[in-house]
Amino acid sequence: MTAAERYAVYFAPPAESPLWRFGSAVIGFDAETGAAPAAPDLPGFDPETWSEVTAEPRRYGFHGTLKAPFRLAEGCSVQDLEAAVAACAGGHHAFEMPPLEVRALGAFIALVPAVPSPKLEDLAVSAVTELEGLRAALSPAEVARRNPEKLSARQLTYLETYGYPYVLDEFRFHMTLTGPLPEPERDHALIALQAAFAASGADVPAVATGIALYAQEPGAPRFRLMRRFAFGSAA
Repeated sequence: MTAAERYAVYFAPPAESPLWRFGSAVIGFDAETGAAPAAPDLPGFDPETWSEVTAEPRRYGFHGTLKAPFRLAEGCSVQDLEAAVAACAGGHHAFEMPPLEVRALGAFIALVPAVPSPKLEDLAVSAVTELEGLRAALSPAEVARRNPEKLSARQLTYLETYGYPYVLDEFRFHMTLTGPLPEPERDHALIALQAAFAASGADVPAVATGIALYAQEPGAPRFRLMRRFAFGSAA
């Protein structure tokens, strides 16, 4: 199997779930099938404008980050990565996700847990630490893209250690729905997405049954869902 350019380990709702359908429709891309589902009817946004609003999350597919995008370390194969992700998943069991809410996070809008979820946080710690040995070190350009001058001392340490500043105690689970928006447009999009989420049937607690490996093939503009790994499965 040919190695992809980058990989990521994400929480991805089951493909048949209302949550997956809602998120994929909002960003205009189903990372599992490659299809472009029609966006929900959002007052005040025509399809072209909404496509621009969601261009950034569409690059990565609908997901909640556990292990941020990374390149494979030299000497590590795709098979090594799949075995490690399977082992990580095998150390956890299915659990109910906390209720999700549509909120503004800075300049963008995302689905975030309404209450803390220790099991979700433990899963993220496992993904970050257990897969670290397969990650290639960041290049200077990759470090620069994280704007290290704007990070706290702890976040900078995490960037240097794990290739991503928002891990461990800095981790905040979210499922991105838009790119950055100016304040008036963001407020309007927030109200529209909250209404669409409530009407979608996706606003009920989902059950986390596994994790997913996403891959960005060389030259590809987007990540695709490569494989799902069920909790409790053997490596």
